[in-house]
Amino acid sequence: MVDFSKLKAMSGKKSLESLTAELTKITGNQFDNSKDDRFWYPNVDKAGNGYAVIRFLPAPGDEDTPFVRMFNHGFKGPTGSWMIENCPTTKGAGHKCPVCEQNTELWNSGIESDKKIASERKRKLSFTSNIYVITDQNNPENEGKVFLFKYGKKIFDKLNEAMNPQFADEDAMNPFDLWAGANFKLKIRNVESYRNYDKSEFAKPGPLSEDDSEMESIWKKAHSLQDFLAPTNFKSYDELKGKLVKVLGLDNSTLGMTPAAARAKVTLDEEAVTDTPWEAPPKVKAAPAPKFDEDEDDESLEFFKKLAE
Repeated sequence: MVDFSKLKAMSGKKSLESLTAELTKITGNQFDNSKDDRFWYPNVDKAGNGYAVIRFLPAPGDEDTPFVRMFNHGFKGPTGSWMIENCPTTKGAGHKCPVCEQNTELWNSGIESDKKIASERKRKLSFTSNIYVITDQNNPENEGKVFLFKYGKKIFDKLNEAMNPQFADEDAMNPFDLWAGANFKLKIRNVESYRNYDKSEFAKPGPLSEDDSEMESIWKKAHSLQDFLAPTNFKSYDELKGKLVKVLGLDNSTLGMTPAAARAKVTLDEEAVTDTPWEAPPKVKAAPAPKFDEDEDDESLEFFKKLAE
């Protein structure tokens, strides 16, 4: 457990070095929270623009990192049902995922339509941190409160760039540091019907407050991040496979086949029942599309290529 006095002693270069080491470990190896009141969501006006000022907070007292990385799958199958689940690969490369496995088969088929399906079903990346809301233009009642904030790769890149500047005239800064960090000005624009965060930037580094007791009070309100990695937040391989079978309208005999073999089996099965009277399948009411943050990572298909290797 890290108390506030130790947190202050670790402020500055030491905390930045520790965080950078953790960041290197993660970036080198490449939940449905819609009803969770602990989360803060930046809102926009009718034109799609929004502005807020937040401060990323250090890791909670008994945890090592100020963010948690999550992979998940979210897509609608031909049955009209949705597959929205955390991906087991969040916990490391040794954890298998039936969706990722099937995506690899689709990608390796060499058929462009299969590759397109793999792209639509690929895992998506997000991060979650604790933040302190300083200014919320559209919801001022959130100001002065601590929330969890889920964000995508573009905002994470802003954090990474602050810790690892590209140019010699730029000083490295730990954006999660209460004393040596900086406020983050979140600027949202509507670009081609998507939220764009490119103009977001850090203000000049400085303490969140001149009062250590106030900062300690803020820090102690931080929510656990490691809870998101608890086993209860991930279905087993067999559970995920069973759900995938239902969402795609398949059966277990075709799920493990290559796409070409599965198509051949389906064709043979159809030929074997040509004398059976045709009946229209029951209509399935499509579920509403889930609302994902548009900033969630469109992870490159290099992931599938590496799995194939």
